[in-house]
Amino acid sequence: MEAEENIKLHAIMIPVPLQGHIVQFINLAINLASKGLTVTFVNTQSTHLRLKKAQSFSDSSLDYNIFSEARKSGLDIRYTTISDGFPLNFDRMGNHSQFMEGLFHVFSAHVDDLVANLVNSNHIPPVSCLIADTFFVWPSEIAKKYNLVNISMWSEPALAFTSYYHMDLLKANGHFGSQDNREDTINYIPGVQAIEPGDLPSYLQDTEPWDIMHRYIFKSLEDARKADMIICNTVQELESSTISALQEKKPFYALGPIFPKGFSKSAIPTNLWVESDCNEWLNSKPKGSVMYISFGSLASISRQDILEMAHGLLLSKASFLWVVRPDITWSLESNLLPSGFEDGVKERGLVVSWCNQIDVISHPAVGGFLTHCGWNSVLESIWCKVPMLCFPIFTDQFTNRKLVVDEWKVGFNLTEGRILKRQEIAQKIDCFITKVNELSINLEEARKQLEDALSENGSSGRNCKQLICDIKYKIQQKSKSSNKTSLLSYGN
Repeated sequence: MEAEENIKLHAIMIPVPLQGHIVQFINLAINLASKGLTVTFVNTQSTHLRLKKAQSFSDSSLDYNIFSEARKSGLDIRYTTISDGFPLNFDRMGNHSQFMEGLFHVFSAHVDDLVANLVNSNHIPPVSCLIADTFFVWPSEIAKKYNLVNISMWSEPALAFTSYYHMDLLKANGHFGSQDNREDTINYIPGVQAIEPGDLPSYLQDTEPWDIMHRYIFKSLEDARKADMIICNTVQELESSTISALQEKKPFYALGPIFPKGFSKSAIPTNLWVESDCNEWLNSKPKGSVMYISFGSLASISRQDILEMAHGLLLSKASFLWVVRPDITWSLESNLLPSGFEDGVKERGLVVSWCNQIDVISHPAVGGFLTHCGWNSVLESIWCKVPMLCFPIFTDQFTNRKLVVDEWKVGFNLTEGRILKRQEIAQKIDCFITKVNELSINLEEARKQLEDALSENGSSGRNCKQLICDIKYKIQQKSKSSNKTSLLSYGN
């Protein structure tokens, strides 16, 4: 076996087919390829066609390479697509439970075929590792079958990961898995001083966690325990005690924030919706005067929540840019906004169906972000030093809110509970605008930690180098083990 430094790594990378996960995987692929790795990046065919449509490509074929610009710059990123097990015209969000059952039981067969072809096709360099989204249920089985280093990519903070990792501990202590979950403070998770039950990921708060989403999430986290190593889009300094405790159990690498180089709009398409250009409108607004409002690419809210938000904005005095996705209520209703809303806000409000968030959040006119607390949004806000007004909706967003408001103090809560009320919205937005300066010192400090982490000698830079060294060492181990097994078999 050749020396570690001479091993050329070839990683298969497969994200969950969701906007926030695809963005992180694409940025990670570019980062790893820039360090000499060969990457074969895999999207589902459905996701690929959505990316093309959002870029206004009329051609419906699957042969468009989203990494063509990256390849021109010398990065060895190869691109392919795979069926998710459903027809291309199947409504995945409209039939969400059925789609998740398919990802649970069927998708792995398509991945298996793909990996088998890649491993057996004499690629140079040969495929040596699998970097799969933690929210898949099959990586350990496929990595073992093809003798690949199994790397799980976690797209949320370490605090959310350790909450799932210690599900058994939560269950044993009565904080999870029953109709009478305890509601007192949780102070026994290693590396976590204290967390309230309401700050756990939503799937760990439910009193009857047995539907397809719960089964899928819990199975994927069970599979992640078998990974050789975990990559996490976080920063060592922001979650030091949590990460240190996890590293005692499993190789765990904080590589965040995983951003496009220079925190600029990527030449690689990552958006699943057509973007509106908001620059002209933003250019007309004073510095720091606009509240950006977005609930991300996946979270849904009720029609009533939309109405309460709209009336709250009518009552407030703030200028705002509000992203209202076509599928934000799951029902694809049209005319979600109340009659006369746009006339009521006149020049101070702009509503779009989607935008490039990096472009918007980095614009000087944006002075605050009313957010669902998706992890990408949190990291982007900190990078741009934009304070957050938090309204978590589901999954890790409650945990992220705890970090933003309680730990790092770079944001405030929009509501005291989970119900939106127009008067409270208006009051909180107007009050938020007058209090943002209180958060500026903390934002400066958090931004510096992100910036320092990404420097060549910063924590994320060092962790990335260590990750590559550890992958190479693991490949050597697997090769020696494989050779030993072959010799034993031959001897028998």
